[in-house]
Amino acid sequence: MNAEVSSDPRGDAGWHGVRVLVLGASGYIGTHLVPFLAARGATVRAAARRADALASRSWPRVETVRADVMDEASLDAALAGIDIAFYLVHSMAAGSDFPRLDREAAARFAAAATRAGVRRIVYLGGLQPKGRISAHLASRSETGQVLRKGAVPVTELRAGIIIGPGSAAFEVIRDLVFHLPVMVTPRWVSSRSQPIALADVLEYLGRLPLLAEAAGAVFDIGGPEVLTYKELMLQFGELVGRRPLIVPVPVLTPQLSSYWLDLVTAVPANVARALIEGLEHDVLADDAPIRALIPRRLLTYREAAQAALAVEQQAGDGQRWTEGSMRFRQERADFAFYAKRMSAQAICSAPAESLWHTVASIGGEQGYYFLDRLWSVRGCLDRLVGGVGMRQGRHHPTDLALDDRIDFWRVAALEPGRRLTLLAEMKLPGAAALEFEVVPLAADCSRLTVTAYFHPAGAPGLVYWHVLTPVHAVLFTGMVHSMAARAARAPHQGMQPARG
Repeated sequence: MNAEVSSDPRGDAGWHGVRVLVLGASGYIGTHLVPFLAARGATVRAAARRADALASRSWPRVETVRADVMDEASLDAALAGIDIAFYLVHSMAAGSDFPRLDREAAARFAAAATRAGVRRIVYLGGLQPKGRISAHLASRSETGQVLRKGAVPVTELRAGIIIGPGSAAFEVIRDLVFHLPVMVTPRWVSSRSQPIALADVLEYLGRLPLLAEAAGAVFDIGGPEVLTYKELMLQFGELVGRRPLIVPVPVLTPQLSSYWLDLVTAVPANVARALIEGLEHDVLADDAPIRALIPRRLLTYREAAQAALAVEQQAGDGQRWTEGSMRFRQERADFAFYAKRMSAQAICSAPAESLWHTVASIGGEQGYYFLDRLWSVRGCLDRLVGGVGMRQGRHHPTDLALDDRIDFWRVAALEPGRRLTLLAEMKLPGAAALEFEVVPLAADCSRLTVTAYFHPAGAPGLVYWHVLTPVHAVLFTGMVHSMAARAARAPHQGMQPARG
């Protein structure tokens, strides 16, 4: 029988024995909410559409599962035995059809939660400004309405700008302030908002589900100050020793603004577009009800920004590349949190062991399997600007260990037989990583995926990435297919053990 939801805000003790599902655990809020609840004694099941997106988190005492809101069987399995379910999914990346997909997803989830006997659904939506609202914010509101049509009581929180590492609004501020000393900005920099600290959002999410009186209620949440986006940038600049000159102009529409942000920041275009649409008007919170129910001192914007910078410095790193990892950003807070990325994939008619041997042999005398002359030119250019070039070679033709040098790369993460992550040590306007993943498909068939990640250092880094995108597309596609062909010609090769 599911645990009862308390009417007494007992703080952390109230979570002991409560079974929780966080759907959308690989997203911004979910990534922070899962360990927050687990640390307070909840039994947490983290779910996302892609299970591999959760595998790198290394959360102790947390169960991770695959769940797709469009797949009833996966929802039923994820919700089995759950007391409280956090719904943190949206379909913004699906294009213009996202409102319909969000409606359908919310309806399916509400029905599955009813079948599972869930006691409460908690949904984090967006503040609703007065007057005309964007399609994104309208869809967030509609999602809450659809969830409430189900039989399970829903607690909805509506937040505006959240200040924390990985938040789109915060990352736009970081990129603009660190890398543009002079900004010609749209009119929305004068729009007012109530930025709220990630820590305060987590506290509200961690307290409201335990209160019976919050069932069926909708709460606006906001920080203690009303600030314009221009003031947010100026205050962040003071924190990090920058003094940007901000010049608002009336000609940049929200659509043009989203294109502009795509050029000068690394925040994903669909996320930036939703952010801009939401900033077209003042977005203020009617937060008196939540303050009365849960009295607490809220962090100011400056305190929240300081905490965000501190949190990412203290965060531990998993066994592979993860978005925003300081380890893969060279411990540089001024390098973009979000990475530009490119992937190529090939199916290999050889066992995974043979394909892994090919991956583990990369670099040094073996080379890079495709356009080696181009790799040599890159090494020479690196030497000319004071980099290491390719003179490091590699210590062993096939054997690998963490921190090994391979030409101008370093082995940053290693899962023998499965995944190799290389961190670039060449001179770059940003931080780069190259990841190889081998997945067995059958006894004599496997798949190789190569993914390049690049955290740009401002406009120079973005220019570097965009200029080389066509070259990288040819290079990585050719590499992955050549490696698959090489492994297929030598299927007898075995996996080499890792050292250390």
